[in-house]
Amino acid sequence: MPFLSQDSHRLPEGVLLRESHHRVSDGVASALDLVSAAIVRAEGAEAKAALSDVASLLHGHAEVHLMLARPQGEALVDAAAHVRKLGCAMRRSRLDGMKIQLIFDTECVPLQSERCWRLGLIVHDLIATAAKHACFDARAGEIKVKLTRRGALVNCVVLDNGSRSVRSDAGRRVRTDNDLARSLGGRIEQGFGSEFTSIVLSFPLTERERQTNWGMATRRMRLTRPVKAKAADPAPVPSPAPVSHQANQPVAAKPDPKPSDALGQLFASPNRMVAL
Repeated sequence: MPFLSQDSHRLPEGVLLRESHHRVSDGVASALDLVSAAIVRAEGAEAKAALSDVASLLHGHAEVHLMLARPQGEALVDAAAHVRKLGCAMRRSRLDGMKIQLIFDTECVPLQSERCWRLGLIVHDLIATAAKHACFDARAGEIKVKLTRRGALVNCVVLDNGSRSVRSDAGRRVRTDNDLARSLGGRIEQGFGSEFTSIVLSFPLTERERQTNWGMATRRMRLTRPVKAKAADPAPVPSPAPVSHQANQPVAAKPDPKPSDALGQLFASPNRMVAL
């Protein structure tokens, strides 16, 4: 009688993750259908409003679940757009109800889809941990996410204005995030104060990501460079009037093949600050 090896029918990890994702998505969709039907049957404005809030909450969780699904393909993804969409979903599913404002300050950083997904997992967990464990006291709660690139190094900072008098499972979550950071070739550093907590994730770009980011920076530099008058032109062309925002335009800097941390200026003047 032939014996089957333990691995003979093992499914690839990606297939199992997709199947798990579909099952959770189906469960959330079923819950939404039930709540929607209850809204129709409900009598009274107060009951309908309460059920509508539940439906909105479920929609937010469905969006978060969709954003955390493992991607397929090898395309490059703008990490800034990814984490901002994730933040919008988290605001709807959790932060609005907790009266916590989420602010993003990001610049375009193309990453390979798998690595962008892992970055999203870390950012999601850091935001969720801040919302759960930060003690804002009488302050208006704020969580800020800053994503920047310095040469060939990507830095992502999650900063909140709360203290951490209660930590419980926060340490375990940070260890998990550190494992994800190491899978990106990076690391996570923490900072605590009486009225703030900051987490800094740093990781290097891959060669493919470096080439793409360098190409984008070069194109931006060319677009912002003043057009020179041709020598053959008979009439002198007046120099363009200075524009106040030109000094803030990005300048291409070729990435260092052996990047070092560049966290000293991480909280310099913001590139794009948006409150969600």
